[in-house]
Amino acid sequence: MRIPRIYQAQPLQVGGTIILDAQSATHIAKVLRLKPSDQIIVFNGQGGEYTGVIEATGKREVIVKLLSHEERATESPLFISLVQGVSRGERMDYTLQKSVELGVSAIYPVTTQHMAVHLEENRAQKKQSHWQGVVNSACEQSGRVVMPAVHAVQTLQHCVDKISAIKDQSMVVLDHRSTVSLVNLDLNHKSRVAIFAGPEGGWSAEERTRLMESGAIAVAMGPRILRTETAALAAIAILQALWGDFK
Repeated sequence: MRIPRIYQAQPLQVGGTIILDAQSATHIAKVLRLKPSDQIIVFNGQGGEYTGVIEATGKREVIVKLLSHEERATESPLFISLVQGVSRGERMDYTLQKSVELGVSAIYPVTTQHMAVHLEENRAQKKQSHWQGVVNSACEQSGRVVMPAVHAVQTLQHCVDKISAIKDQSMVVLDHRSTVSLVNLDLNHKSRVAIFAGPEGGWSAEERTRLMESGAIAVAMGPRILRTETAALAAIAILQALWGDFK
């Protein structure tokens, strides 16, 4: 049986004892039905992971003693930021889950003119928390030890201003009308790239112009029009194969 991996947002150290958060405790005790003396792996997203043994389980808490620490090289040498136009429900969840498995380093959900979802401030905050949970679970499953951050939902312009100010970074916008192929992109030895993927309705002409004026390069993903979740994931996989850790 595979040893379960659990993310915990708390300090960890060898020899220390921790109490799992309520959600993880319920999963360990009631879903997986683990008992005292069973092993689990714990990580806090800051690098490395800890092998622990369950010391006690109760109705609402699970106590774990951390026995050893192991550094793991799970991060790509290419820092990929995904700027994703907010899409509906399961599509957005799927995009974020799989992008984490593929090695994305940061996620920026953005509001766009053609998005099919309306987000008021309090709902946007709840969505951000939900999406971070999706990312956390994807890290648990995929063996990653560094947690990609899901940034607050923001306007495309605010995100462009922020990302374009980062040095040593390329910006690419996925656009099926472009005549430039992603495989022909020259990163000029840059270690960071930001992918801009539109929502279901695609980019507006104004948004496309704004991205180009900010230094983004429009690239196509072949002769077919891809769904938003397909385009983002295909682009990440191509970048990892060419310049990341899929070599």
